Amino acid sequence: MTARDKGLGRKEYRRALHALHIELVKLQKHFIRCNDRILVLIEGRDAAGKDGVVKRIVRHLSPRETRVVALGRPSDRDRGSWYFQRYVPYLPSTQEFVLFNRSWYNRAGVERVMGFCSDEEYEEFMETVLGFEHMLVRSGISLLKYYLDISRDEQRRRLEDRRRDPLKQWKISPIDAAALERWDDYSLARNAMFARTHNAVTPWTVVRADDKRAARVNLIRDLLLRLDYGGKDETALLVDPDVVFQYDEAYLRNGMIAP
Repeated sequence: MTARDKGLGRKEYRRALHALHIELVKLQKHFIRCNDRILVLIEGRDAAGKDGVVKRIVRHLSPRETRVVALGRPSDRDRGSWYFQRYVPYLPSTQEFVLFNRSWYNRAGVERVMGFCSDEEYEEFMETVLGFEHMLVRSGISLLKYYLDISRDEQRRRLEDRRRDPLKQWKISPIDAAALERWDDYSLARNAMFARTHNAVTPWTVVRADDKRAARVNLIRDLLLRLDYGGKDETALLVDPDVVFQYDEAYLRNGMIAP
């Protein structure tokens, strides 16, 4: 992390967010006028900060054209259907910006680690997901994939805080305990997901999220830089490359991505 964003103070953080919210409103005006369709996937370990990032993105956007999708566990009907079928109804239509707080990549992460899918179902997903995503892109959807990465110590601290804070009780689930106990399994699943689903058309962008403020600000900056809209203030969109970067296998070895 560079000196620009490391230890971002409260005032600097609020000032940066305010500027980014103005840019997000500009973006919304543009995609409404141009009938664009935008889809953003937010993935990451438990307690990586997905909820916080999504909340900051949508705070000042119109709820008529902005949707957040956070699906619960699949129903019996879902389990008996084509895997991607439950996600299709939530895809963006024209003039819509949709954020998936966890997505179809559940199958490559928690379902794989916790045994909620079979080996055959996992392989079927890994072999077909890029075809599905590329079809969405060919249809005109702008698709961005972000993975929030945190260290083991930071995850432990956040999960402990979640258990102590009465306002965060709704976040507690039986999966929490397994998140730490099966850290290495989740790392292996993450690495396999990156290796098999990172590609030129729908690449993975990694966000180092131990510092929540820096993660939120830089993810929004990166998102805005990668989307077209009029009146873009690029001086407000200087992304810290030590916080947000496109996946590369070398980052698994040099510590940029948590082991």
